[in-house]
This record gives sequence, C-alpha cells and structure tokens, in this order.
Amino acid sequence: MTNQPKKNSLLRRLLPPRKWRMVATIVVGAFVGLGFYIIKLSNAASYLSDDPKACVNCHVMTPQYITWNKSSHREVASCNDCHVPQDNVFNQYYFKAKDGLYHATIFTLRAEPEVIKARQPSVEVIQNNCIRCHDTRLVDAKLTATVENHEFHRTDRTCWECHREVPHGRTKSLSSVGYQIEPIPIHTPEDRNIIPSWLQSYIDEMAAKEDSVLRK
Repeated sequence: MTNQPKKNSLLRRLLPPRKWRMVATIVVGAFVGLGFYIIKLSNAASYLSDDPKACVNCHVMTPQYITWNKSSHREVASCNDCHVPQDNVFNQYYFKAKDGLYHATIFTLRAEPEVIKARQPSVEVIQNNCIRCHDTRLVDAKLTATVENHEFHRTDRTCWECHREVPHGRTKSLSSVGYQIEPIPIHTPEDRNIIPSWLQSYIDEMAAKEDSVLRK
C-alpha cells in the first residue's frame, strides 16, 4: 500500500499537464502512425529475409539485381550470401542493420553516386565470402598449374579484380543494363502493359481482319 502513492506520483510526472494531454496524444499518435506507414512503405520486413528482391526496394539497385539474376550465382547464392558476414547470426544482423541504415539514408537524401561501389567494410565481407565458398578452388593443384601466379595474386588482391564479370560485371553494368523490362513485382503495376497502345490496337485490328477472313 505504501508504494501506491509513489507509483501515482511517478505517473503524474510522466504525463503532460492536463491542458496539453490532448495535443500530446495527437502528436504521439501521429508519430506512431507515421512510423508504421514508413515501415509499410519501405517494405522493412523484407530485409529480415534472404530474398534478393528486397534489394530492389531501392530502384537504384535494379541493375545489380538484374545482373545477379542473369548470372550463374543465382543458382547457388543470394545477395546475403555474398554481402553479409556469415560467421555468426548476431554479426550478420548487426552488419545488415548498419549497412541498411546507411543505404536508406543515402537513398532518402538522393545522394547515391552515379557508379555504385562497395565501401571498404563491404569489400572485406565480400572477399571473405568468396574465400568461404571457393576455398577448395584456391588450393586446387590443376588451377595453380594452369593459371600463372594464381597462388601469389590471390593473396594480394580481391577476387573480382580478375573475375570481373562475376556476377555483376562491367559488361552487364548500369550503362548496359539500365532499367530494362524485368518481372520485378514490387516495381511493376498490375495493369502494366509492355506493348504500346498503338501497337496493341494494330495487333487487335489485324487479328479481327484475320478472323473475319477465316469465317468467310
């Protein structure tokens, strides 16, 4: 019973004065609603998964998604397999949160560079994951015998300095891929038609003429 007055006094101190309670309630409600709206709008829940389509929530990453989707890596590795640490689950989600916050900030401020390159922390993670998946190839006797200085060069440079077209490559870069037609549901309206209206009208007209000829 003696604790009850203390609890009530603490509650009074936390609550705003009576004349401001309505305003405070509206402001807090607006912030909470805006927070849920941003979570929904940004499709934030998708970042907890390994689905590569989460990366194209930001439109500027569409070429990177397309080039990965057309590469051999698509069958064996997702974006997280290469771009997120795989040593333990805590480091994995910490890195995703830190990197994701940076990416979200840059995208929101429209400050993304014309040529997107991995930062140094990401370079180290990608390199480690290359070695993790391809460790047997690094010491392969046949490869060492046929590729000049492979054993030496694999220790003083990143893997993609030689393997430049895997998987995003320069020949499948932003300038060559662009925003081509690609079945990415999150960016494709349900009523989208890739055939221009004038061409669709012509096709329908030709189909009608052909149908009338067949009926005769």
